Amino acid sequence: METLNLSKSYDYFKPEEVQERIHILGCGSVGSTVAELLVRFGLTKLTLYDFDTVEPKNLANQLFRQEHVGKTKTEALFDMLCEINPALRQTIKARPEGYTNQNLSGYVFLCVDDIDLRRKIATEHKDNTYIKAMFDFRTRLVDAQHYAAEWSNIKMVQDFIKSMDFSHAEAAQETPVSACNVTLSVAPTVRIISAYGVVNFINFTKGADLKKFIQMDAFNFMLDTF
Repeated sequence: METLNLSKSYDYFKPEEVQERIHILGCGSVGSTVAELLVRFGLTKLTLYDFDTVEPKNLANQLFRQEHVGKTKTEALFDMLCEINPALRQTIKARPEGYTNQNLSGYVFLCVDDIDLRRKIATEHKDNTYIKAMFDFRTRLVDAQHYAAEWSNIKMVQDFIKSMDFSHAEAAQETPVSACNVTLSVAPTVRIISAYGVVNFINFTKGADLKKFIQMDAFNFMLDTF
C-alpha cells in the first residue's frame, strides 16, 4: 500500500517517535484542519469523533467538498485523510456517534463547538494518567484562542480547566452572528489557529515546553502567546 512521502519534513519531525494515539473530538472547521495537518506530518494513529453531517454551509470554512454534503463528518474526513496517506486505512478510527464517554489516552484535541462539553471532558479526565496533553481551540470571526496543558502538570491542568469557566450560552453571546443568526466564521482564522495548535503539539513531542495560551487576530496581524 502506498504511504505518504515524508522527504520534505522527515529530517525535522519523525512521526514514528509519537507512539500514542491522537484523539480529535469534533471534526468541523478546526478538527478537520488539525487532522489534515497532523496527517501531513506522517501521523497515523488518529481517532475522529463527530456525530454531525456535512452541510452546504460547512464548505466555506471547513475542508469538505461538495461530494461530502450529506455524509457524516467522520466518514468524509476519513476519506480525505486517506487520499493524502492511503496507509491510514489501517490505523485511523472513526467514531460517528461522537464522544460518548469513551476512554481517552495520548493526545486529546478538543474541537467540539460546546464549551460545556469541553469542560466536562477535561474535568472528568483530569486524573487520567494515560493522557499526555490536551489542546483546546476557540474561534470567533477574525480572532481565536488556543489553550494547552501537559497532563502530568497539575497546575497546568487546573489552569486549563479554569479557562473554561463560562457557559455555552455565554460563549454564544460573544460570537458574531449574521442577521439570520448564523454563526460567522472564515477559513483564514480557522487555518491559522489550527496551525498554531498543531505546531504547539509538534514542538511538545520534540521536547519543548507547551505554550499554555495563544491568542491571535488573523486580520489585524496580532499574536500573543505564553
